[in-house]
Amino acid sequence: MRLVAFVGQSGTGKSHRASWVARENDLDYIIDDGLLIHENTIVAGKSAKKAPSKISSIKIALFIEEDHRKEVKEAIARCKPQGILILGTSDGMVDKIAEGLDLGEFDKRIYIEDVASSYEIEQARNTRLKQGKHVIPVPAMQLKKQFSGYFLDPLQLFRRKGKGQFQSIGEKTVVRPTFSYFGNYTISDYAIYQLVNYNIVIMPEMEKVTRFRTSNGPDGLFIDIDIIMVYGYNLVEAVKKARNIILQELDKFAGFNVNVFNITVKNLTMKKTPPDYPVMEGS
Repeated sequence: MRLVAFVGQSGTGKSHRASWVARENDLDYIIDDGLLIHENTIVAGKSAKKAPSKISSIKIALFIEEDHRKEVKEAIARCKPQGILILGTSDGMVDKIAEGLDLGEFDKRIYIEDVASSYEIEQARNTRLKQGKHVIPVPAMQLKKQFSGYFLDPLQLFRRKGKGQFQSIGEKTVVRPTFSYFGNYTISDYAIYQLVNYNIVIMPEMEKVTRFRTSNGPDGLFIDIDIIMVYGYNLVEAVKKARNIILQELDKFAGFNVNVFNITVKNLTMKKTPPDYPVMEGS
């Protein structure tokens, strides 16, 4: 198995270029910030960008925790990669990762300056410092479970093949971690209730939410609601429609991954009460 290091200071654009560097060097797996990645899919690990502090982030990136390290080592043994690209901010960091995962010596070291111009590196640094944005080299859908409630921004990359022709070279995701310089944010249960109730109330098939419970677990949100439905509509179709609308709105609102969403029709009403909310155009 070939082992290649990709080294560059924090915020210089390593993760942005990781897929391309791996492809150009015939490497089928990437290790970046605690994750083992294969063909835009997270195989094992957890993202350091979800850590609550910079110290915790460094520990995850270096695979300090035994369970985390064991999970990734077992995945590597199971998948038998042809080659792995390991990203790090210094030679010492990539050496520690390789040593911790028992991967042996590097066959090659690539530095960010080898694949990016000084202007591109400076642009990447400005994005990190001014906007606090980090790139993870996997599609947004791959991160929904780990990053439920975080702001996720898909980034589709293309490479020019010829005049007017472009080839997709993968999707990446921009996130703003909790340890960002911009501070933390909190979304209250009541804000989630308001979003859910609004989308129920404006539906002609539904009257209102009478009971609402939610909790946020490691795999995403748990939501349990009781509703009153308007008589005369197909119950199954109406509940399915409500569920799909609310899931889309929660995703749009803050990138929430909903693990469990229970809707119980508790009562029927013969006539729809006009909603107190102003109904937005297109609703």
